[in-house]
Amino acid sequence: MSSYSVEAIDLNKTFGRRLIFNNINFRMENHGIYGIAGPNGSGKSTLVKIIAGLIAPSKGKIVHKNSEEEIIPEKLHNHIGFVSPYLVLYEEFSAWENLEIFSNIRAINFDKEKAKSLLDKFLLYKRRNDLVKTYSSGMKQRMKFIFALIHNPDILIFDEPTSNLDDEGKNSVYDIIREQGKENIVIVASNEKSDLALCENVINLSEFKVI
Repeated sequence: MSSYSVEAIDLNKTFGRRLIFNNINFRMENHGIYGIAGPNGSGKSTLVKIIAGLIAPSKGKIVHKNSEEEIIPEKLHNHIGFVSPYLVLYEEFSAWENLEIFSNIRAINFDKEKAKSLLDKFLLYKRRNDLVKTYSSGMKQRMKFIFALIHNPDILIFDEPTSNLDDEGKNSVYDIIREQGKENIVIVASNEKSDLALCENVINLSEFKVI
């Protein structure tokens, strides 16, 4: 079981004069499924980007630790799996080639058995040699989950995880979230009730709009 933790300390984010959220504090550790809720435009994507180290807060900080050792920002990507509608795949390559490239970028060995297992799980193995640009939006979304899982991350961050998925695809994602939540920290940012129903604890960003 993971000994990973992520802690938010007095987080504040503004864009110009616009307050996105203020004074967010939380600690997530070991394992479990955590939700980030709020209407469109409430700052869900902003918060998960801050947690992932993609953007900085205006005030406060995020601290990631593995077995009580703080992780430096330059190494954070090795511990995080991230899925969102705005992530871009290499569309001129096949799914299999994408996974090989992804492994090379991370400087990890390409685990062919893990790749096959994940492609099977997300019903893409038969299309593994097709160019990603020929995939439907739902298939591309499923590929992003494979990207997020292939390096065995300690924390998984899913921003609108069921976007563009049909019922079968959603059920596959929910199975993954439940399975991963038993061993790792899983963060789900969504305003979909069925997504948030999986979460043990939910941060509602509507409660953090006042200075």
